[in-house]
Order: sequence, then C-alpha cells, then structure tokens
Amino acid sequence: MFESACPRASHPLALGYVHIDTNMGLIHALRGFIKSLLVVLLWSKCQGRESEFNYVTCGSLVKLLNTRHNVRLHSHDVKYGSGSGQQSVTGVESADDANSYWRIRGKPNGTCQRGVPIQCGQAIRITHMTTGRNLHTHHFSSPLSNNQEVSAFGENGEGDDLDVWKVQCDGSIWERDEAVRFKHVGTDAFLTVTGEQYGHPIRGQREVHGMGTANQNNYWKAMEGVFIQPSQEPLRHNHEEF
Repeated sequence: MFESACPRASHPLALGYVHIDTNMGLIHALRGFIKSLLVVLLWSKCQGRESEFNYVTCGSLVKLLNTRHNVRLHSHDVKYGSGSGQQSVTGVESADDANSYWRIRGKPNGTCQRGVPIQCGQAIRITHMTTGRNLHTHHFSSPLSNNQEVSAFGENGEGDDLDVWKVQCDGSIWERDEAVRFKHVGTDAFLTVTGEQYGHPIRGQREVHGMGTANQNNYWKAMEGVFIQPSQEPLRHNHEEF
C-alpha cells in the first residue's frame, strides 16, 4: 500500500461523504473507502511534520489545483448530458472533497516505478481515486465553453490511449511546489479552466476542458495528498509499477 509519505493537507480527508457508484460494484467501492481511510491515518501520523521529499512521484495520490481559478480537479458519478455522455470532470473550490483525489500513474504498457519522481515531459495517466476512471479528452465539445470535453473514462484504471497526458514543467522533474501544465498526447489540448460554472445538478462547479493554446488558465499545482517516496530497498526485477 502506501509507503513512508506525509500528506501536505491542512485538513485530513473528510470521510463524512464518500460517493459510491452503484455500477462499480461493492468491492471497488470498498477499495476506494479503504484508500480514503489510509489517507486520513497517514495525515494524522504526519501532522506537523513536513516531508523532505520535494517531488511528485509515480503512485502519489494528490489533489490538483488550477492556480488561475483556485479550483481543484474533481470528478464523481455524474455523466454529461451531451457530448460523450461519459463521467464528468469539473473544478471545485472546496479543499476537503473526497472526490478530488487523483493517482499519478504511468502510461499504458509503460514503466512508472512507485516512488520515482515524474520527469518533465513524461507521459502519465491521472486516475480518479473513487471511481477508478482516467482523466480523458477527445474531440467532443465541452458543454459550456464549446472547447474540448474532458471526462473520466475506463474501468478499474484501464481505458484507452486517450488517457495519456504529458507533464510540462520548467526543470527536469515535477516539483511539488511548481505550477505545471498537462498536455494531452492524443489531441495536443491543455487541461484548462476558464471560469464557466454549471447549474443543476452540480451547481457552482467549474467546467474543465481542453484548450489548444498554452496560457495562464492551464497551470496546475499538486496540493493535498500522499506523496510516495522512493523505497530504500534495492530494486527487484518484480518491482511494482503503476
């Protein structure tokens, strides 16, 4: 499970509400709840002690903040009523929402050893913790701005080649305090928020979409989470990958 790592949150992960998608099945729902509980336990253990590890690593469980609009990347089992009809992805202001945790993973059939820092330019998948679906985009129009729709797609962490994003950052490694961009490998769109707000049933949440130009609306920073540190043990041939 989690190795020695401390969440950066100023609050523990709220467990008052854990959304359960009835289509996921009981086992998958319980798995998400257990992961949420582990985050709380780790936060309690590490409160007041800042981790000395300064990079985002493979396997880390994080919230991603859009620095221009101050909303965190979010998803839940509410599907778009137009476009692809897939699970919606939005931005929320709350820092405590349990549905805003995402796991950083390697691309399909790629190597992303747990605890190894993510390189600038590296191709990754960003998997929603609660539902197990991957951050995804494609050539559907987004509901509000008519940019490119961003959705959550797949089952149990497995989707298709449109789930892959490249991390764009200034140096060689994705640093925890650095604002970065995510550029979609399949369509060259940047993960973006420009401020449009939804009404019912997700009133007040912001539209997340893909945009073809790099600008101030597509910077994201890793915030609360569990940052997996490299193992102190020698590497084995059967090492775990994500």
